[in-house]
Amino acid sequence: MELWTSARDRRAVRSISTRHPHFTLADAYGVQREIRALDLADGEVLVGHKIGATSEAIQRMFGIDHPDFGYLADRMLLSNGACLSPDRFIAPKVEGELAFRMGADISGSSVTAGDVLDATSVVLPALEVLDSRFANWEIELVDTVADNASCALAVLGPGVPPGDLDLAAEQMVFEAGNSVQTARGTAVMGHPAQSVACLVRILDSFGEGIRAGDIVLAGSWAAAVDLVPGMAVKAAFGSLGSVSLTVDGAALTR
Repeated sequence: MELWTSARDRRAVRSISTRHPHFTLADAYGVQREIRALDLADGEVLVGHKIGATSEAIQRMFGIDHPDFGYLADRMLLSNGACLSPDRFIAPKVEGELAFRMGADISGSSVTAGDVLDATSVVLPALEVLDSRFANWEIELVDTVADNASCALAVLGPGVPPGDLDLAAEQMVFEAGNSVQTARGTAVMGHPAQSVACLVRILDSFGEGIRAGDIVLAGSWAAAVDLVPGMAVKAAFGSLGSVSLTVDGAALTR
């Protein structure tokens, strides 16, 4: 309940890992599910998933050899060009990536990237806004997992059928304020669909899968950038169009 209230009050708390050294990954996913249940009881609708820690650098940082995941609710998805209020967040960051909208249910322990592409209706340029309920982003893996993989919301661009597109070779130019980064789809586990397939296999270990119509955020292509008042952010993809957001210029209040 503390984390659920923290997000709504925009008040950071001390990390779970510092207060409870024996808190396990299983405990963390249990907390995430409790928060999800509170969101659903509050009228939100489950609309998808996100996979995180898809890069080797992030996995090394957390001392793991696998990604983590969180959920997406309807209030977390915004349309292209959204203008965000800084007061919505505690300490936000933004990433550029692709989202997959599934056209068919998909589940199982042996799902491949090809299976994912076969089940995908469209891929969408996406900006994921991260935020942490924990002060100063001082987190371990169990903290971010409990905190819904640090996912605050996502802004989605127009969808494009994957068809014969080579998503691994696709290039992204990610502009956030004065920061400009370029990356290719290979940055996400070699191929963005491989990242989604990995998520499906992880969800299968929890007795879950991905449903037709669900949105899946497939993992960042470049480093996250601090999201500050007055910032404009854009991720442009060679064959997939672009997605953008702005942040209101008013200063954050506490």
